[in-house]
Amino acid sequence: MTAAAPIDTYLAALAGARARLPGDGVPWVRALREAGASRFAEKGFPTTRDEHWKYTNVAPLLRQTYAPLAPAANVDAAVVARDTAFGDLRAHRLVFVNGSYAAALSSVNVAAGVVVGSLAQHLARPDGLETYLGSATPTEGHGFAALNSAFLTDGAYIRVPAGTAIEQPIHVIYVATAAAAPLLIQPRTLIVAERGAQVSVIEHYVSIGDVAHLTNAVTEVVTEPNAVVEHYRVQQHGVKASHIGGTYVRQARDSRFTSHAVDLGGLLVRHDLRSVLNDEGAECHLNGLYVVDGRSHVDNHTEVDHAKPRGTSREYYKGVLSGRGRAVFNGRVVVRPDAQHTDAEQMNNNLLLSDDAEIDTKPELEIYADDVKCSHGATVGQLDSDALFYLRSRAVDEAAARDLLTYAFAHDVLSRMRLAPMRLELERRLTKRLLAGRDIKELELL
Repeated sequence: MTAAAPIDTYLAALAGARARLPGDGVPWVRALREAGASRFAEKGFPTTRDEHWKYTNVAPLLRQTYAPLAPAANVDAAVVARDTAFGDLRAHRLVFVNGSYAAALSSVNVAAGVVVGSLAQHLARPDGLETYLGSATPTEGHGFAALNSAFLTDGAYIRVPAGTAIEQPIHVIYVATAAAAPLLIQPRTLIVAERGAQVSVIEHYVSIGDVAHLTNAVTEVVTEPNAVVEHYRVQQHGVKASHIGGTYVRQARDSRFTSHAVDLGGLLVRHDLRSVLNDEGAECHLNGLYVVDGRSHVDNHTEVDHAKPRGTSREYYKGVLSGRGRAVFNGRVVVRPDAQHTDAEQMNNNLLLSDDAEIDTKPELEIYADDVKCSHGATVGQLDSDALFYLRSRAVDEAAARDLLTYAFAHDVLSRMRLAPMRLELERRLTKRLLAGRDIKELELL
C-alpha cells in the first residue's frame, strides 16, 4: 500500500459517512470537519523526514487498513470495572466503547449548570460549544490531529461554570474491543474550566482483550482566568494496539494546569502535550512516567509556550526501559519576547534495564526574553552501583535490590498525584510490572 493510499481511503470513507455524523447540519461543525479534512489531505501522515517524528516511524501503521467508523459494540460492565477501577476512588464515570458513548456503563450526577457528557449529543446544541471546540488545537499540527477533526464524532465534553468546584474527579474511560476489522478509534475530549472553576479529569485508555487497533485521540483543555484543572492521562492498551494522541491546553491569566501522564502499554505510542500560557501569571506542571518493555515504542513530545510575563512551568518526566523497548522524549520550552519574569524548569530522567533498550531524549529551551529563570536537563543511565552495593551489604539479594531501586525510581512520579486511591492502584500495577511478581511489602521486609 502506498503512502497516498490510506489518505485516499480515509477521505473516501469520510465523504460517504459525513451526512451521518452528529451535527452535520450545523454550519460551524461542518466547517470544522471540512477544515480538518483539508489539512489532512495536505499534510498526510508524518514521516521520519519530519524532525518532530524523526525517531517514530508510523509506516507500519499505514500498511494496515483500519475501519474509521466502528459499529456499536457491547462489553461486559464487570470487565470494564475490573480493568479501569482505581481502588475505592469515587468519581463521575463517562464510558465510551470503540469511540461511542455507552450510557449504560456511565454514571454522572453533577450540579445544575455543569456539563459532563457525550460530545456527540452537544454538537447540534447552541450552548457555546463553538467558542471552544478546536480553539486549542494548533492548525500547524500533524496529519493525525487533522484526521481526528475530519471525523469528529464523539468523546467527552466537560464544562465547569464560573466559580464552581467539582469535588469528585471525572473518570473518562475509552475502551477498545474486538471487531470484525481493526478499528481506527478517534475520541475527542473537550475540557472547559470557566473563571475560577476547579476540576480533576482522568482520561483512561484500555483495551479489552488482545485487540489490534489504532486510537487517534485529541484532547483540548481551556482554562479561563483563575481556573484550576488537574488532568490525569493513563494509557494501558494491549501489546497489539497503537495510540497516537495529543493534549492541547490554552491557559488564561492566573490559571493552573497540572498533567500526570502514565504510559503502561501499547505497541507504538506517541503523545503530544502542548500548553500555551497565554496570559500573565499562568502556571503549568507536567509530570510523566513511561514504562517500556518487549518491543514497544513510546514517544512523548511536550511543549510549554510562555507567551506572557510571570508564567511558571515545571516539567518532570521519567522512563523505565527494558527488553528491546524504545522511548523518545522531546521537551520544548519557549519563552516569547514579552514573557519577562518567566520561571521554567524541565527534567527528563531515564533508567535502562537492558543492553537492548534505547532512549532518544532531547530537552530544548528557546528563550527570547532577558529577565527569566530557566533550566533543563536529561539523564540516561543504569541502576546506581553504589546503591546496589549498599543494599547488598544489608543482606538484600541482588534481584531484590534491583527491583527495589527500580520501583523507587518510577514511584517518584506517582507520588506527585493528589488522588490517593488512583496513586495506590497505579503503584500496585507498577509493582506487578517492575518487581517480577513481588509485592512491595515483601521487599520492605528484607
